[in-house]
Amino acid sequence: MDRRLSIAPMMDWTDRHCRAFHRTLTSRALLYTEMVTAPAVIHGDRERLLGFDPVEHPVALQLGGSEPEQLAEAARIGAAFGYDEINLNVGCPSDRVQSGRFGACLMREPSLVADCMAAIREAVSVPATVKCRIGVDDQDPAVALFETVDACAAVGIEVFVVHARKAWLQGLSPKENRDVPPLDYGLVRRLKRERPHLSVTLNGGVASLDEAEAHLDGADGVQLDGVMLGRAAYHEPGILGQADRRLFGAASPDVDAFSAITRYRPYMAARLAEGVHLPAMTRHMLGLMHGRPGARAFRRILTVEAVRPGAGLEVVDRAVDAVREAESRAERRSEAA
Repeated sequence: MDRRLSIAPMMDWTDRHCRAFHRTLTSRALLYTEMVTAPAVIHGDRERLLGFDPVEHPVALQLGGSEPEQLAEAARIGAAFGYDEINLNVGCPSDRVQSGRFGACLMREPSLVADCMAAIREAVSVPATVKCRIGVDDQDPAVALFETVDACAAVGIEVFVVHARKAWLQGLSPKENRDVPPLDYGLVRRLKRERPHLSVTLNGGVASLDEAEAHLDGADGVQLDGVMLGRAAYHEPGILGQADRRLFGAASPDVDAFSAITRYRPYMAARLAEGVHLPAMTRHMLGLMHGRPGARAFRRILTVEAVRPGAGLEVVDRAVDAVREAESRAERRSEAA
């Protein structure tokens, strides 16, 4: 699996509709689910929690938990659903995650993380991977990161996604943990340099494909295996339309915003026929026209009109027409000038 670009698992954002939409823009990026706890997978509504459209491949399931047997069972269920990878969350800093003894707090227990990963790896034939922080609270990141990675590598884990920030579990909110602790890209590059046999993907603060390319170019002699985009890919999804060409070397043309919507239409139509409400799908498109004339009208129409009872694809058409009309007016003004 080519891991040069992946889209981060993000709670309340990267649901199945979001992933299907992102896939219209890039056929190559690895997509991730929102984190799902192992007990939820085992005891909950599996189709609601795990169901996905085949168009989403390659797609990874991210699990939360700290009980090896539970995680193994959840991993088997995920693999049976057809996921291409099972990933363990060792990075989420929320209070709920801490109280459940999983997420970022597991950075303090590398041997437990290794036990969990050994159980997952034994349970499935698809890759078992880890997404972690560089440490938590007063830990020395250079020690915490290497201890976690080495413990997992000792049980056969080869793929690591590293969010290049500490998580402060005391004193910072989950939102603040996305921005306040300083980034340490150098430490992630050191991990790859000193553990070249492992696959290392960098996550955290990457805001554009330009930055992704810079991280991947290996100018300092360190060739990272991948870059993971999070909020940038969600808030400005149009950038993903260039990813296959720029990051994967694909010969196919870039996908523009209008083409992405055309590709997304059959998916939306099928879900509407199943009773899914339009805003569940269009909310992931709000940033698609970022920076273009008519972007505000596009967002307004999708936000206001999509929630009305019986709203269908005609709302999407009106939003698209608003952009085309705004661009046409801007072009005429430019010609007149």
